[in-house]
Amino acid sequence: MNLREFGLNEFGFLILSARWTILLSLIAFAGGGILGVVIASLRISASKPLRMIAAGYIRFFQSTPILIQLFMAYYGTAFIGLSPDPWTAAAITFSLNSAAFFGDIFRGSIEAIPNGQWEAAKALSLRFIPTLRLVIFPQALKLMLPPTVGFMVQIVKTTSVASLIGLTELARTATMINTVTFEPMLVFGTVALVYFALCWPLSLLARHLEKRLEVEGRGRAALA
Repeated sequence: MNLREFGLNEFGFLILSARWTILLSLIAFAGGGILGVVIASLRISASKPLRMIAAGYIRFFQSTPILIQLFMAYYGTAFIGLSPDPWTAAAITFSLNSAAFFGDIFRGSIEAIPNGQWEAAKALSLRFIPTLRLVIFPQALKLMLPPTVGFMVQIVKTTSVASLIGLTELARTATMINTVTFEPMLVFGTVALVYFALCWPLSLLARHLEKRLEVEGRGRAALA
């Protein structure tokens, strides 16, 4: 027996809770992007130990479920005297997890730049970091954009697991509303539409960037 019907108030609660989903996604994107640049730089460095550390980091976060990583950050840190709130645990987990994937995306884009660019920078006596920042990274940026935007879709959808540690984002709000309305088709159907509204524009943007990159690539090939 339902305690109340699903109406405009409940719909409004879902829309408002979507802002926390968006905020967590942006935190994961920003934190993971910054750390991903560091990981990618370590993966292509001349130091073998640094490359191995970065590779190990990527393998760990890509090979374990993000839910387990989230539980480790929220519950497991109690063994070392920490007790993060759900927001802190989710922000850290999603940033660290995203960094592993961004690191691979960025590394692939950087390695796609011809070796001649590295050699030209070396001829100008540029060191590794200045070469990355001034020569390689600006050229690799175009290659990074399509997969980076595409991965944003995955981030938005994956934030729903944060509801399992008590973070009141879109998925948890839907569960709470469903317990009093008992109208799962309406509640979760609405949530699916909200996620679609958030992810579909990103998917279109990623596809547009990929097509634009293909056109530019064919243009360069024709000129060559």
